[in-house]
Amino acid sequence: MKYQETIDFLYKQIPAFERQGASGYKPGLGTAIALDDWLGNPHRAYKCIHVAGTNGKGSVSNLLAATLQESGYRVGLFTSPHLADFRERIRVNGEMIDKRSVSRFVERYFKSGLTCEPSFFELTTAMAFEYFKQQKVDYAVIEVGLGGRLDSSNIITPILSVITNISIDHTQFLGNTLAQIASEKAGIIKPGVPVVVGEASQEEVRHVFERSARECHSPITYASDEPIVVDAVKNTDGTQTLITSTSNSYLCQLGGDYQRKNVNTVFHCINLLKKMGLNIKSTAIKKALKQVSQLTGFVGRWTVAGKDPIVIFDAGHNVGAWEIQSQQLAGLKCDRLHMVLGFSADKDIDTVLGMMPKDAIYYFTQAQSARSMKAPDFQALGAKHGLKGECYTRVTDAYKAALRAASPSDAIFVGGSFYVLGDLFKHIAALINKQ
Repeated sequence: MKYQETIDFLYKQIPAFERQGASGYKPGLGTAIALDDWLGNPHRAYKCIHVAGTNGKGSVSNLLAATLQESGYRVGLFTSPHLADFRERIRVNGEMIDKRSVSRFVERYFKSGLTCEPSFFELTTAMAFEYFKQQKVDYAVIEVGLGGRLDSSNIITPILSVITNISIDHTQFLGNTLAQIASEKAGIIKPGVPVVVGEASQEEVRHVFERSARECHSPITYASDEPIVVDAVKNTDGTQTLITSTSNSYLCQLGGDYQRKNVNTVFHCINLLKKMGLNIKSTAIKKALKQVSQLTGFVGRWTVAGKDPIVIFDAGHNVGAWEIQSQQLAGLKCDRLHMVLGFSADKDIDTVLGMMPKDAIYYFTQAQSARSMKAPDFQALGAKHGLKGECYTRVTDAYKAALRAASPSDAIFVGGSFYVLGDLFKHIAALINKQ
């Protein structure tokens, strides 16, 4: 199979939650185990770190991978979703899986005669596990796709489990209460394996984690109980300087206010990994924080992509993310704020829109995904919250309109969904390829 044929097969023939919503979601580990057995259990060839959570798991996963690879280890990184290129999901020391390996794997599956009928994510997870074995990685950082307990990545036994935080999201699959969602995330806790919880301020959430850790005899650390990152100073270039409890300072390329909590979680993970015998260098930590985008390809988390006007990309897409993000937007120093926004229809959009600045100019749009709320419906919902602007059926049209309207002293924010950023990044990549 040629690469484009492979991608077409994956996108069009294999059920995918990211594209179809609930009909593409397949909970349970039976298929993942069948695929893993077919491949000879490749994930047992290296050590894993498993990362779950409602928000922040992408940032934590990328920062951990960058730190380990800068410490001299060969590191696999499995994340989702991708923005512009499927191969972003599977990386080794920052390099995306090559097209030939993707095609070979899918062709092998196609010819295997397996009857388990995997979902898109199940097949992609198996591909990542085998590729990491082929590439002889020392460690693999594995980000959970959705939930934890029934996620296809949960067949691994890691050396460290990480749960960033818990807030309301994916209620149709994970439950309607914080306790129910926490129970699903806590499903990645394995017997005897240490677990770091980034934030668990709610009593019902902490009770769930305590019970799961106790049943598994797993030592548990709450990063928020022992802050290592104690202050942050914003820099004019969109980065921030993080101050630790020992008065050390770290330049962090990720400028979002929420990154303070994520980095605090990462520091606690690093401390535990050091106790396990990993040789993690202080210089590696500094470089990982300063250059994570270059080291792992990580973008779309308060990425400042331009100035005069300021252009910010962020994939925050649920209530938990916007509780912090709306405050950071309110603190932006600009004359006018232009908001290019689109959301998946299965999110709590009504609550999120209630957090939006009323004086911004809105460009209501939709990603080219069946899950997206249609731009006219989004515009009508925004109007109920006093948000004014035009609607655009394509993200690129909305972004171009914002660029035309913005003055050098303004700011443009693009986000609301990974798929909104994905549509825009594909457009930008296509323009670059034409040059």
